[in-house]
Amino acid sequence: MNTSPLRVYADTSVFGGVFDDIFETASRAFFQQVTDGRFQLVISPVVQREIDSAPAPVREWFASLAPRLELIPQTEEALQLRQAYLDAQIVTAKSTTDAFHVALATVANCRLIVSWNFKHIVHFQKIPLYKAVNRNHGYAEIDIYSPLEVIHYEGEEI
Repeated sequence: MNTSPLRVYADTSVFGGVFDDIFETASRAFFQQVTDGRFQLVISPVVQREIDSAPAPVREWFASLAPRLELIPQTEEALQLRQAYLDAQIVTAKSTTDAFHVALATVANCRLIVSWNFKHIVHFQKIPLYKAVNRNHGYAEIDIYSPLEVIHYEGEEI
């Protein structure tokens, strides 16, 4: 059994999910498992900027997790991969930030991305496209899930 934490990129929606009636339980369980050491939580400057304009409770939650966050840099390599996603028409230019989250996580060698963004990130038609672009550009495929799909449930074998 591998006991080292999985490197997981969380986009902004997961932090906000803590304060959403629908997503609160799974979001809080995910962050508890970060605290418990199951996941190494990775974020980017994009997440930081989005959190800066979030409601105060989301900013405070984010700040409380700061010691557990690994901040990855925004790189030219990630910008180029983001452009490859746009060129492949996975998302439109209107959703450039969503593509950037995927690119940043990929370039930083995260094992997976967690998000509540079901339109542009956690979408059954888009995930294989992100993976194909990654393969075509020499990157590993990245798994993309909602927090509900990655949390460990009591009594479950890992």
